[in-house]
Amino acid sequence: MTTDDPGFIEPVPMEADPAALFAGDTGTLDAEARRVLVNLLRRRYLRADANPAQWKALIAHQAVIESRLHDLFVRLVVDHDRGLAYKRQVRTAETEVPVLLRDEAYSRIETILLVHLRTVFQREQGAGERSARLDAEELEQTALTYLDPHETNQAALQREIRAAVARLVKEGFLEEESEGRYRVTPLVEVVLSVERLGELLAWLRSGAHLAAASVGAPAGAPAGAAADDEEDDE
Repeated sequence: MTTDDPGFIEPVPMEADPAALFAGDTGTLDAEARRVLVNLLRRRYLRADANPAQWKALIAHQAVIESRLHDLFVRLVVDHDRGLAYKRQVRTAETEVPVLLRDEAYSRIETILLVHLRTVFQREQGAGERSARLDAEELEQTALTYLDPHETNQAALQREIRAAVARLVKEGFLEEESEGRYRVTPLVEVVLSVERLGELLAWLRSGAHLAAASVGAPAGAPAGAAADDEEDDE
């Protein structure tokens, strides 16, 4: 085949295509929109207060980013009131949908702490406070309150509680402001609706959690990273 053949596409050097971001680039989004799209896929959520530049870019390019996610059977949710953007896996009975995003179950202790965070967040909002804060000792004591009082391996329990707190920090439910002092983020309100909170409180009061190893992710919660991939820290 020669360059005179109408079926041959002459490669365009980057110098001749200023919109290209790398050699052979056929993408149509600019660099700013692409970065936001990638970060939305890699992370569980995007927070306006923590990432103002990314949030501004998301709002500016929302329609096209949403379209790209829809191509992957992923729905974008932008919550302006809470300053949160997150994604959900599309699930429909009408179309066979390959699952891109994973939902990981929360451990028993992680669930106990999530319920406590949601309760504290709701209480502080009801009192007119804009944010809720607590310390590591309160988290530990809350978890121990719901666990078997006859458990003898306290050291193992404390390690498990610390690991649970670390996961909640990584996933954005808690933000460590100083050593051992945390702020509860609005993400906990999205993950645990009032209805789901009531269900989990009843579950804890019944004692059923003592026999449970883990609890599934709440329905409608922000989806995690792409399946078979590791989510990076922010």
